[in-house]
Amino acid sequence: MRYKANKTEENPMGVRPVLPLLLSMSFPPMISMLIQSMYNIVDSIYLASYSKEALTAVSLVYPLQNLALAIQVGFGVGINACMARSLGEKNREMTSSIVAHGIFCSLVHSLLFVVIGLGFTGPFVGMFTDNQEIYEMGKCYGAIVMSMAFGATFHIFIEKMFQAHGNMLIPMFLQAAGALVNIVLDPIFIFGYFGLEPMGVTGAAVATVIGQITACILAIILFLKGNMDIELKGRRFSIDGKLLKRIYSIAVPSAALTALPSVMVSILNGILAGLSESAVSILGVYIKLQSFVYMPANGVIQGLRPIVGYCYGAGKPDRIKKAAESAMGSIAVIMLLGTLLFLLIPGTIMGLFSPDEEMLRQGTQALRIISTGFLISSVSLTVSGVFEGLGNGVSSLAVNLVRQFLVIPPVALFLSGTSLGLAGVWAAFPIAEILAAILAAVLYQKRIKERIFLPLS
Repeated sequence: MRYKANKTEENPMGVRPVLPLLLSMSFPPMISMLIQSMYNIVDSIYLASYSKEALTAVSLVYPLQNLALAIQVGFGVGINACMARSLGEKNREMTSSIVAHGIFCSLVHSLLFVVIGLGFTGPFVGMFTDNQEIYEMGKCYGAIVMSMAFGATFHIFIEKMFQAHGNMLIPMFLQAAGALVNIVLDPIFIFGYFGLEPMGVTGAAVATVIGQITACILAIILFLKGNMDIELKGRRFSIDGKLLKRIYSIAVPSAALTALPSVMVSILNGILAGLSESAVSILGVYIKLQSFVYMPANGVIQGLRPIVGYCYGAGKPDRIKKAAESAMGSIAVIMLLGTLLFLLIPGTIMGLFSPDEEMLRQGTQALRIISTGFLISSVSLTVSGVFEGLGNGVSSLAVNLVRQFLVIPPVALFLSGTSLGLAGVWAAFPIAEILAAILAAVLYQKRIKERIFLPLS
């Protein structure tokens, strides 16, 4: 099969003014991420209305669900960076080989999720609750969304290919389509409209899977009809170990940093369970709410990565620096708006989730404290995106280890034992952002000063 692109003298990623280019490539994923964020929030609102136990059950499954997302996105980032570089080098044969390996690996990943979903969901949920109702809800929800994760796996893989070519509209369309299907089906399946029996958290899981499969089918159709310079030869596929090493040298660190919230949330759930039953639900709500701020910022990073990768392959380091500066300014604006929202109307926001008096009070405090770290996180987010685009996944992982794993759990554990109590747990978030920003700034200045960018292999 062959998908042939229109030929131009130079890809816009190599010649167009950087800020307009970044904005044009960032805006579509920002819109799709906002829609995805709205789905996450609406999903939690529906579940909170169904029962507090349902919201808690899904919150406990979040780390496993995020693990699947980490593998999917991490692998997609690896594909994206390698393809962007091969496009910059105008190496069509390598580009086509990357796609073939991506299809094979996506199949392997899908089988891995089936094993995790059917074999590990129950024991995992049982680690955090003795409530049988919450356990059964969490086990059922996790088994469905994990074992049926193939839709999201292939959708994200194809989405990252389009992004590597500079096409951000199709990924926006795919994300929006899947999220909108979820939003429409959620209340129907959860509460049992149109003659259906109420399914509760099972209904939420089924709606999620249908949304993902919808996006996957659309992605495959658009790929087959796409205008990309990709040739999949009708010969026996053979694995290229060196190419897999290149892809996974980026994918593994990226997946690890995406999975860090899963580990962090699991540890924090253990800490919070000993302080307040409501605090576990509050953390689950916050994780959904913060996506409304961080997902648009991630949209900017999605626009940044292929620009950095292409300019790296084309030997244009000055454009990499300009793109990083433009991205940081754009993300800072998003983070400032998020900070103001969480500081000024936290009670109104928490009120959307049908909280009791204790949950409302604790949740308002949590949102105000954690949001103080939003703005400073612009630094670490941007630098991580630059390193991923360059294929330097290890440096990106180092920054995010500080931001999401090495600092928050131990600081939260220590401060929770002081007079601060729950406030100490929430304070660990902005403390981690400050330390991660310092490390990111040092690493970034070192790379730019040396004008040396690490190779992908």
